[in-house]
Amino acid sequence: MAFSAYSSTNYSPGDCVPVVQTWNLGKIYRTGFWMNQKIESLKNCSLSICRGETFGLLGPNGAGKTTLLKTLLGITRPTTGRALIFGKSIGDRTVKQKIGYLPENAYLYDFLTAWEFLEFIAGLFQIPHGKQHKRITELLDLVGLARSTARKKKLKQYSKGMLQRVGMAQALINDPEIVFLDEPMSGLDPMGRYRMREIVLSLKQEGKTIFFNSHILSDIEQICDRIAFLALGELICQGSLDELLGTSDAYQATVAGGNSESLAPWMTNLTEENNRWHGQLKVEPNRFMTHLDDVEAKLVSLKLARPSLEEFFMEQLRARGIEVSR
Repeated sequence: MAFSAYSSTNYSPGDCVPVVQTWNLGKIYRTGFWMNQKIESLKNCSLSICRGETFGLLGPNGAGKTTLLKTLLGITRPTTGRALIFGKSIGDRTVKQKIGYLPENAYLYDFLTAWEFLEFIAGLFQIPHGKQHKRITELLDLVGLARSTARKKKLKQYSKGMLQRVGMAQALINDPEIVFLDEPMSGLDPMGRYRMREIVLSLKQEGKTIFFNSHILSDIEQICDRIAFLALGELICQGSLDELLGTSDAYQATVAGGNSESLAPWMTNLTEENNRWHGQLKVEPNRFMTHLDDVEAKLVSLKLARPSLEEFFMEQLRARGIEVSR
């Protein structure tokens, strides 16, 4: 239910213009004293990201998400396979002008203010000095930083959440066509995560293409048009939420109060646990909630009768023999 409120008005799956394409992309690192040991961080990764969509890459820590991101950005070179961004090879200089990137741990200059740092980044992109003030002002408003704070406070005095906001602003300074976000919610408190989600959603409304890398499933479920699962360097599956989780229009409800006789006409497969009733609705949710007042019961939760993204992900890991700790 939650993700439906965030459906994009710009992305249409039937009108896909590929922005990012990979074919059998792989990355092997050598390690050990004699560099004779191999770690296969990425295996035969093939995917396609459409213009205007928000694409979420999911996976546990160490799955290879950052490796894939850095390979696409040209930071590290692939061992096998190939990739294109805007139809050109990764690392192409003309393509880099169209890219914004927020790393998981952004290393910013401690002794600069946010304003000075953004001016420095704007200079790297050769943004005319006359346009820098307007662009920086817009970005500070977007990420929720007061201009006075940005001009006076050194970055070493910023909290983790504030640094993430500055990092997001630098990723957008060149008005990129595609934005790569590596774990943008990592280490943020609930308010920081909410702010970052709102920023991503505003970019989505502008029609930006977003590659969103995270292990926080709830954020992916709320924001992304399509998702892919990565585990042990290998893509498990990819598609929209409806394609992966199903398109059931039935609802699963949990209520407190009432009894089996009063709820049976409205719910099926009733079970009781800890003084709460669980079951699937036989009627529309609005009719059901109106009935609850008559039987002195209260709604605890209501969701589509299909697995959550977390349940689906865990099931996929177990099916492939990947241990999931409880």
